[in-house]
Amino acid sequence: MIESVMRGPRKTLRSGFTELGSLRVHHTHGGRGSPVLFIHGLGSSGYIEWRFNLESTAQRHRVYAPDLPGFGRSEKPRARYGVPYFTRFIERYMEARGLRSAAVVGASLGGRIALELALENPRRVSKLVLVNALGFGRPNVHVSYGLVMIPKLGEAVMNVARDALHLAPSQLIRRVAGRLAGASHDLKRTMDDAYLDNLRELYAADGYHDAYLATVRSLATPMALFGGPHNVTKRLNELKIPVQLIWGADDPLFPVAHAALAHSMIQRSQLAVIEGAGHTPQAERPEEFNRVLRRFLDN
Repeated sequence: MIESVMRGPRKTLRSGFTELGSLRVHHTHGGRGSPVLFIHGLGSSGYIEWRFNLESTAQRHRVYAPDLPGFGRSEKPRARYGVPYFTRFIERYMEARGLRSAAVVGASLGGRIALELALENPRRVSKLVLVNALGFGRPNVHVSYGLVMIPKLGEAVMNVARDALHLAPSQLIRRVAGRLAGASHDLKRTMDDAYLDNLRELYAADGYHDAYLATVRSLATPMALFGGPHNVTKRLNELKIPVQLIWGADDPLFPVAHAALAHSMIQRSQLAVIEGAGHTPQAERPEEFNRVLRRFLDN
């Protein structure tokens, strides 16, 4: 294993690589206490998605934030990307780290993966935190998602996005990305230079475009984007563990109505709506997000 150290004001997080069979996986981990596993969303990574949250959580817990295969700095194999594939990966990762059970935190697509794990292998999940998660209804999909479904056109869109990240001014990138995510508060902090550098690295990596497109296309049905089996509202009554829903009030992709519906159907659930945040409250309003997360994990 190769590891580097990410030093924070109170704790030390380690970032490095581990082997899961033939798969080389990048992950961030550290802290002491009961385990908390973070699952990032589409087009992100553990170290990008949770950049404002891992250090805070590691003050009281052992944290683990792997990059899903195909994303971040993890290997990008030719695979059948999708929710079942990523869920099997999380199970393998937990086994390799000696985690019989953990509190699991998932954002967006990562929330849907966390849901799949909790529903299909409930002994693995002691508590569940769902952040603007896929799975509770049809999202308001931006037109760009429709474009990437089309063979060759999707590949061209990804190439344009990669080039734009390298050529466009940072201020313009922040404005466009913020509009897509419904973020408007202090974009220079939410999407600082380090974040943009990580995003450029992600889009330039060999195999990333193929993994991204394969994942998005796996979520489509002939009739609707992100529909069909990925809506699990009918199974939410199966969840018997404590569940915390954390939602940005201004999410343009998964509206708060999705969270309210899930909250009404999960017996042991709590809902925290973060005002002034869009699709990524963990980055847009990290102090409030971390307070809600800490309170839930510690109770």
